[in-house]
Amino acid sequence: MRYATVWISDLHLGTPGCDANGLLDFLRRVECDRLYLVGDVVDLWRLRQEHYWPQSHNDVVQKILRKARKGVKVIWIPGNHDEFCKNFWGVYGNVIVKDYDMYTTLDGRRMLVLHGHEFDAITMHARWLAHLGDIGYTALLAINRPLNALRSCFGLGYWSLSMYVKSHVKNAVNFISSYEEALAHNAELHRADGVICGHIHTPAMRQIRNVAYYNPGDWVENSTALVEHFDGRFELLQWNQDAVTATVAPDETYADEPVLVQN
Repeated sequence: MRYATVWISDLHLGTPGCDANGLLDFLRRVECDRLYLVGDVVDLWRLRQEHYWPQSHNDVVQKILRKARKGVKVIWIPGNHDEFCKNFWGVYGNVIVKDYDMYTTLDGRRMLVLHGHEFDAITMHARWLAHLGDIGYTALLAINRPLNALRSCFGLGYWSLSMYVKSHVKNAVNFISSYEEALAHNAELHRADGVICGHIHTPAMRQIRNVAYYNPGDWVENSTALVEHFDGRFELLQWNQDAVTATVAPDETYADEPVLVQN
């Protein structure tokens, strides 16, 4: 599978919740000219609390570097969990570390690319509360594992407790909505046609006023990536190593059902 550009966000390498095996499979089987790492690639918050770095996480890093050595342009935009990389802004061969980027799609649209934590008031102005929220999120993920093991015994599929909480708790829903609005407004200020961001672990493709809003999602629960085809068309892929569910871009209103792409 080959694409012009691929965006992946919120890998959270260094945590037990990271789907490193799925991500490694994705990186092995997907080729591209540009690869954007849209923040929270390495979770320094968790690594400061406990050392967790299995071989699979190291393999992911090595695979990304190998792609860069083979000519893929890798753009790393640090997030709040890997903000230490801001000390290393610059160009390192085919790897570029920068605060944000303005990407021009193959059909001529200008896309503002950034992690997005800058528009999360809690992360920026109440760091202790952000850390508390991270602890709660980690606890929900820990509960998910035995819960889904039990569900699999009854032939039931994966169910995310944290996603359920986010979609049903009013304050969480309001936060996501206001976050997306803030990113869209910022894109308008930059005179961009769209914005690509991460941070909230909620994969999305939608139109907000005149701005196309894209979120690649994460590799903790959703295992999703945003891709651009060589005709400028965007798709949001969900990777499960057996088949990929691809949702169509917002402007393709003729297709409402996900497309199943066999590998």
